[in-house]
Amino acid sequence: MQNDQEHSHAKARQAVIDILDYLGEDTSRQGLQETPERFLKSMVAQTVGYSQDPYRVLEKFFEEVAGYKNLIMLQNIHFESMCEHHLAPIVGNATVGYIPNGRVVGLSKLARVVDIFAKRLQIQERLTSQIGLALDEVLLPKGVGVIIRAKHNCLCTRGAYKPNANMTTTYFSGVLDTDSVKRGEFYTAAALPWGNGVHHSQ
Repeated sequence: MQNDQEHSHAKARQAVIDILDYLGEDTSRQGLQETPERFLKSMVAQTVGYSQDPYRVLEKFFEEVAGYKNLIMLQNIHFESMCEHHLAPIVGNATVGYIPNGRVVGLSKLARVVDIFAKRLQIQERLTSQIGLALDEVLLPKGVGVIIRAKHNCLCTRGAYKPNANMTTTYFSGVLDTDSVKRGEFYTAAALPWGNGVHHSQ
């Protein structure tokens, strides 16, 4: 097993060297000698979400909610991901909320779920849906809402080159999908400038 990992690592390292050679670089020069290892470590860190299970994180929920049945929201969840098309950074913020139906989770769990899905090769549409579906499937809430706004380096620094462009995606389920009033309340709460990023509907 260890030999297989070492062989795979050596192949990956050589692949980075080959790419640098393709770009016309001298891979023997001092500034690039550690680059293959640094690049591989960076890629492993940026895709660590593949080795983590967001569903297990959410399974640590509480059922004693003292009758609370209104919106729970965590705003301004910073995340960093990577575009699967260009391996370019995606940097943004997520707002995640749900209307409980007897199950609630600690706020840190919402942030961790965002991070786990973000630390994979992604497109923003799928990232948004994965977060929402995980909350739906584990917490069985009355409704889930997810709003993500992010900047994509594949758009901002290359190609169409739109450095000021942001992408917004949403996911709504349950009453937040079918009830326009409740969905409007979600949008309103998401826009409020709460300094700590936490909102409990009253």
